[in-house]
Amino acid sequence: MKFEEYVQYDAIGLAELIKNKEVTALEVLEVAIERTEQINPKLNAVVLTFYDKARKRAQEKLPDHILAGVPFMLKDLEFYLAGEPMTHGSNALKKFVPKEDSFMVAKMKEIGLNIFGKTNTPEFGITPYTEPKANGVTKNPWNLEHSAGGSSGGSASAVAACILPIAAAGDGGGSIRIPSSACGLFGLKPSRGRLTLGPYSGEAWSGLVSSFALSRTVRDSAALLDSLLGSSPGDPIIFQKPENTFLSEVGNTPKKLKIAFSTQHPFGEKVDVECINAINHTIKILTDLGHEIEEIPLPYEEATLTKVFFMMMADVAADLDILGEMRGKMIQKDEVELTTWLLNVLGRSFSARDFAYSRKQWNVISRRFGKIHETYDLWLCPTLSRPPIKNGELQVSRVEELALKSAIGLGVLPTLKNSSIVDTIAKRTLGYIPYTPIANMTGQPSMNVPLYWSKSNLPIGVMLTAKMGDEATLFRIAGQLEEAQPWKNRRPNI
Repeated sequence: MKFEEYVQYDAIGLAELIKNKEVTALEVLEVAIERTEQINPKLNAVVLTFYDKARKRAQEKLPDHILAGVPFMLKDLEFYLAGEPMTHGSNALKKFVPKEDSFMVAKMKEIGLNIFGKTNTPEFGITPYTEPKANGVTKNPWNLEHSAGGSSGGSASAVAACILPIAAAGDGGGSIRIPSSACGLFGLKPSRGRLTLGPYSGEAWSGLVSSFALSRTVRDSAALLDSLLGSSPGDPIIFQKPENTFLSEVGNTPKKLKIAFSTQHPFGEKVDVECINAINHTIKILTDLGHEIEEIPLPYEEATLTKVFFMMMADVAADLDILGEMRGKMIQKDEVELTTWLLNVLGRSFSARDFAYSRKQWNVISRRFGKIHETYDLWLCPTLSRPPIKNGELQVSRVEELALKSAIGLGVLPTLKNSSIVDTIAKRTLGYIPYTPIANMTGQPSMNVPLYWSKSNLPIGVMLTAKMGDEATLFRIAGQLEEAQPWKNRRPNI
């Protein structure tokens, strides 16, 4: 198999070729390895490889599964693979090696996905761009000067660059949908509890995180979600298996849907015209398909992000302690990045009442969206407020860094909590991603669909969110949109 043939197929297509003995799993893997070696020096999407182990697996008997034999990569966060380093994008965990697979990874191996590497992630998945000091900047294949997004930026960059058709990803504030938008991919965040995070987590980041994947085609994500369904012992939330497979829903034409849309920015900032164009383009397609579209005011305000969502970053402080216990030595300030330590210090300064109050506000937001879904099947909005940012654009400036280091060093917590610098950094970051964190707080399924490219040929995604547990409607409309405007073969020139 040659690369030119390899890129014509999605994961299901490659597995079918392998099953029909038109190619071997090893031949497919070798193309993926060759592409990795050729393109990764430009992108820095892949941070760890284990080719020989994957070659050995490729020559073993494959299970009878729709994705068996497909080359696959894990994000170096959330997905624990026994016997391989798990850095979480941090120098603090360079030597940490899990002793057992997480349940999701075990299932991925069981269905025959051939894991041959790990992808880059920001330190502990904190930022919506992938620029960790431990592993360096991951670049966007559509334009190397621009961000691939985060925190699943390495996976998105690798899939967009056609190293592989699907890769593992996770989403705690948009970390599947943000890089999917930036890299022109399909990315679904499942409902909270739809997939197990065991045994290492019950509800990661207090329930914000959903681990899954991103892909070039809708059906690949649907097939993988079907394959990973099921709880593990001790899970706090358990979903019953749906009557129909999600893969079958991709081909089901949805009924006439009533879809609400919003394009306002919660901070009162201007949403980039290209993102508005993407929404208008999507509305035209949806209307042509027979769906009813109505504009509604943005169903939340600035404080939902800057107070309620940001407060939950206190989980970073707990994570540092837990990961320190796992590695056998507590994590120190000089082992992590300034942003990480800042969140750690802030997390320790918040009271239990502060944290509990913010967590209870999720109910307010959830009820508001529950009311919306009594009238509308879906909510449509931009995925990001701007096209993919330039690399380094959201990094802390030198002046901000010095001021924060001084405050942290002096232990001026009251000053730090009310610091205009902290507020500026938070608003600057959340201003880029003002839409994605909402579904993390409510737990709803939400997806990025790649339907628009800017004048400078950068992907601009749109986001559709359904009521809790209704991935089926998302897959139906995603399949319909993909058929109306196919994107699989639109690839970056790299």
